[in-house]
Amino acid sequence: MTSATSDTIIWTGTYTTDGGGRAEGIGALRAHRDGTLEWLGTAVQAQSPSFVAVHPSLPVVYAVAEQRQMVQAYRRTGEFSLEPLGPPQPAGEATCHVAVDPGGRFVTAACWGDGQVLLYELDADGGMTGRFAALPSADPHASMSPGRPRPSRAHASLMLQDGRIMTTDLGHDTLRVWNYVPGTGLVADHEVALAFGSGPRHLVQHASGNVFVVSEYSVEVFIVRPEAGTFELVFRGPATSGGSQSGDSAAEISLGRDGRYAYAGVRGTNIISTLEVAGDGTELLPVHDMASGGDWPRHHLVRGSWLHVAHERSDNVATFALDPATGLPGPLLHDVRTPSPTALIPAG
Repeated sequence: MTSATSDTIIWTGTYTTDGGGRAEGIGALRAHRDGTLEWLGTAVQAQSPSFVAVHPSLPVVYAVAEQRQMVQAYRRTGEFSLEPLGPPQPAGEATCHVAVDPGGRFVTAACWGDGQVLLYELDADGGMTGRFAALPSADPHASMSPGRPRPSRAHASLMLQDGRIMTTDLGHDTLRVWNYVPGTGLVADHEVALAFGSGPRHLVQHASGNVFVVSEYSVEVFIVRPEAGTFELVFRGPATSGGSQSGDSAAEISLGRDGRYAYAGVRGTNIISTLEVAGDGTELLPVHDMASGGDWPRHHLVRGSWLHVAHERSDNVATFALDPATGLPGPLLHDVRTPSPTALIPAG
């Protein structure tokens, strides 16, 4: 969730032609105080920068090159223009997510294609220096698919409130928790196994310290709670009030402004589900499903009193006003054409 008290820039991750998309690189939107968005154009040409992240204190943006197995840093040079900062760094197959340490010490990358979780240390200018690969995942459910090993599918990283890092693995149905050690990279702390075949994808941490996870394959939400330093599964439930349909896949989960509601996006039926946060952050109860405003809601962003939804296949970002009492999105407020948007990340 981000503030909406003044105009700001929102970077858009995208797919370019090498990923089957129509964009030319990282896009830029201007977010106005009335909730509307304005398409500014391409900030920098790049190859399928499907996810981007922003340095906490420097005008530096990090993006994957999903089809090219690279991560690239960019320096902001104007209102919405970017230029490469240093050479691209090698990554893994189908690098699909990047995240930045709140202290600006490192960037993590998750690779869907080969399951790699990578860490790149940063210099004083935000440039990427040392590259470290974390230990590969081992499937805790291997006995449930004898003779047919399931591939590891790392998908996202979350910087936790206590300084640790949590990553998801779609292929092995796990959450993995790491510690950062300078000069070494990610050192395994522990992991949490979720339901077989669920496919944990994206995650967000509530003010309670609990982590909310949305599962791509089973279209569910899970909650893990820290107990004496170890996260434990405390909740599992549906991500939508109406149930999932054949061909559905959940994509993103985010929190509302005051943490009383969460929002899950589901591709296929193309909906946004509003979930009430109950039990002091130990339950997620779906209360309403609504049309997302386009085709294939890949990512969404809560910005103050508004919800922006990026639609990869219909080339648009739909905006809805959020009711402060019920948390529910209202009718479509605004729609802007944006080529193949896959992520919405405020410039900060």
